[in-house]
Amino acid sequence: MEKTQMYADNLTAVPSPAPLPTDEPTPSAPTPTTAAPTASAPTGSKRRLLWHLGEMALAMVAGMLLLGPLWELAGTALGVGDALARPEVAALVMATNMTVGMTVGMRYRAHRWPAVGEMAAAMYVPFLLLLVPFWAGLIDADALLLGGHLLMIPAMVLVALRHRHEASAPVRRHPVVVALAHRWPAGLALLMTVDMWADPSVLSPWTMLVLPGGYLVIGMARRTLGGRGVLATQLAGLAVWVALTLVAVMAGGRTAAWLVAFGWLAHAGWDLAHHNGRVVPRGYAEFCVVLDVALAAVMVLAILTTDA
Repeated sequence: MEKTQMYADNLTAVPSPAPLPTDEPTPSAPTPTTAAPTASAPTGSKRRLLWHLGEMALAMVAGMLLLGPLWELAGTALGVGDALARPEVAALVMATNMTVGMTVGMRYRAHRWPAVGEMAAAMYVPFLLLLVPFWAGLIDADALLLGGHLLMIPAMVLVALRHRHEASAPVRRHPVVVALAHRWPAGLALLMTVDMWADPSVLSPWTMLVLPGGYLVIGMARRTLGGRGVLATQLAGLAVWVALTLVAVMAGGRTAAWLVAFGWLAHAGWDLAHHNGRVVPRGYAEFCVVLDVALAAVMVLAILTTDA
């Protein structure tokens, strides 16, 4: 894949945020105008490959989150819910959901249809191979689903490696599509709460520990906690949400439910304060603020619709 992609929206070449690995530079003798190849090229190539696979994984998760509830609604409306619940059917439905999400993601990144088709095969073939031992009674439903997902990983890597040198396909994107794609963290957060609106409930108070914990873990991984007062601020936030969690656990009942909803909603303000990207990536902060607000709203709805 080339390092730039042509966007038909504005007919200008713009850097791709996550291109596929490019060809390795051809070694050549150093000249006054030609620098010797550096050892960083293979590392950069591997990083781009991992980024591409990560994008595919996110697109697949988005497909499952968005289409999963639709399958359930359709199965109930058409009276085929029991058939869709069969392990072999559920596995193929899951592969379909992942394929739809993956296809949308790859086409947006200007991958050509042959590569998309092979990646789709990487979704289906592992499950199809395991159907025979499943029907023969050699493996159970859990092994079918787990084995299919495990076999899917090397299949995806092989397809990505096979097409890593291909030029991007011409693509025309509507400005609205481009704008929505730039806001994909917010969209993913909303998708994760789709099924909760149909059956709202209040999360456990202990889930609030994830809120400050995520910032500390990511900050340590990115080595962004070394600034003046940064670590102290994160530890103070951890102390606040730990205290709120303990109070909610001890209070119990409806009071605990309101405290949990408040804790998630209050953390949205923490996310906004960290949208500058100094501690966590801006995309993570954007994802968190939307998820926190959505979950808080779901919990408030659950509290209000439940008898005291």
